[in-house]
Amino acid sequence: MEEKYVVKKPPKSPGLAGVLSFFFPFGTGQLYNGQPQKALIFFLIFAGLVTLQTTGEGQPFLGLCLGAFYIYQIIEAVQTAKRINMKSLSGEGYEEEAYADEVPELVKSGSIFWGAFLMIVGLVLLLANFEVIRYSTVFDLWPLIIIIIGIKLVAEYLSQKGESNNSVGRS
Repeated sequence: MEEKYVVKKPPKSPGLAGVLSFFFPFGTGQLYNGQPQKALIFFLIFAGLVTLQTTGEGQPFLGLCLGAFYIYQIIEAVQTAKRINMKSLSGEGYEEEAYADEVPELVKSGSIFWGAFLMIVGLVLLLANFEVIRYSTVFDLWPLIIIIIGIKLVAEYLSQKGESNNSVGRS
C-alpha cells in the first residue's frame, strides 16, 4: 500500500506580501497578512508623508523618511508572513485574530475620550474650512494632538496601577 503524504500549505505567502507592499505601499501587505489596524496605520503614515512632500519644507529629511518607510513596510509585511507561517507549521495553528493584538486597539468601548477628541478635531477642521481659522495655524499646532493622547495614556496607566494596588491591599 502506498503512503500518502499531505504537504501542509503555509497560510500566507511572504513573496505575495512583499509584492503587494512593493506595488501598493499603503498597507496592502499588512492587510493581506490579516492586520487591518496595522494596515490603516501604515496608510495614514504613508499618506501623511506623501502629503508633506508637496509643501517642499523639511526636505531632504522628509524624502528620506518616505523612502525609509517604503522599504520598512515591505520588509515588515514579508517578516510577518514568515512569522505567521512558522506559527502555523509549528502546530500552534494560524488564527488571524492572534495578530490583531500586535497593534493596540485605537477605540476602546466605554471611553468618552476618543469620541470627544474626534469631535474637537472635526470642529477645528470645519472652522478652517469656513476660514474662521487658518490651516497653517492648525498645522502649526498638530503636536498638541500627540501631547493630549500621551496625557490620556499616562492617566489611564496610573488609574489602572492605582486600581491594582487597591485590590492587592484589600486581599
